[in-house]
Amino acid sequence: MPAPRKYPDELRERAVREVQTSGRPVAHVARDLGIHKEALRQWVRQAEADQGDRPDLLTTAEKNELAQLRKENAELRRANEILKAASVFFREGARPAPHEADAVINHLRDDFGVEPVCRELNLSVSAYNARRRRPKSTRRLRDEQLLAKIRAAHAASGETYGARRIHRQLRREGVTAARCTIERLMREDGLEGVVRGRRRRTTVPEPTAPRPPDLVNRLFTATRPNQLWVADLTYVRTWSGWVYVAFVLDVYSRMIVGWQLATHMRTDLPLDALEMALWRRGIKKGSGLIHHSDRGSQYVSIRYSERLTDVGAAASVGSVADSYDNAMAEALNGTFKAELIEHQGPWRDADQVERAVVQWVGWYNTERLHSALDYLPPEEFEAAYCRLLATANAA
Repeated sequence: MPAPRKYPDELRERAVREVQTSGRPVAHVARDLGIHKEALRQWVRQAEADQGDRPDLLTTAEKNELAQLRKENAELRRANEILKAASVFFREGARPAPHEADAVINHLRDDFGVEPVCRELNLSVSAYNARRRRPKSTRRLRDEQLLAKIRAAHAASGETYGARRIHRQLRREGVTAARCTIERLMREDGLEGVVRGRRRRTTVPEPTAPRPPDLVNRLFTATRPNQLWVADLTYVRTWSGWVYVAFVLDVYSRMIVGWQLATHMRTDLPLDALEMALWRRGIKKGSGLIHHSDRGSQYVSIRYSERLTDVGAAASVGSVADSYDNAMAEALNGTFKAELIEHQGPWRDADQVERAVVQWVGWYNTERLHSALDYLPPEEFEAAYCRLLATANAA
């Protein structure tokens, strides 16, 4: 028959007294009383310690005090962990809203339990349980449905869209919601768009090269496609070295009409981007195209200038070291760096960057919403222009 898990205090006292007064072996007394001999041996040692005969052992009072201190220390450590974890959810000096309180309790309950969390955060356990049993409000159900659509739109943008573009994207999908509601739900869910960083200068002015006039004068507007293009270079840091990317942008629709990537900044890089743009758009003499860039040595080189002359494009160059004179191209570089390079990096080598740029440019031209185009993608904006032109010609 197995021994009981806990012996009565009277039995423990009787057994210890019997060993100490009779001088009988511990094993014999344990057998007579039905006690495990090792348990009785421990009781005897503890009794000797309590009587001061075993200075190498802690007394029962000291053990109880130590256990109490350990318990208090564990509770303080748990309280500190709860407060530290909850600080991520709560604003300083503000009492949390009920849904915020529920979120932090649900997050911490598996590790600490509901009651300890509520006690340390001064929250009501009964209120929390009542809210859990209560059916969700109409507003909460609507928020959950809207949040699912917000998450889908945010993911489809490569996690680059902020509240403004997600608001426009949902409108295009037939979802009606206030922008402030989208901002609130994104904030509560920890969703945010990318933020542009600072740009490093990549084009080097060439003071000795002939400089074409500035035909744009910072007025980056166009009334039709292929009326005004802007071009610039940017850079990407990879584990294997620097990679440089050249873009050509159509000002009318914000469409990237040409791009190229290389590990150098020679004239071949922007020239290849230009060739891609000329081929895609079918530019010929008489098209009235203006090509605008900064005064980088690549763009004022003889080869680049001659190619523009071959297709009848007018070259336009901004002033030296003034980003405002090529602001639209600079803005494209900033978007590229924020939405792709910085958001999805670090990058291994040029091949990996090139594959990513192919996908990003395709998404940028066909799906990305542009505020300057009334939140339409460039491809859709140009298609609307073509339909309008066809209608006018038919009439």
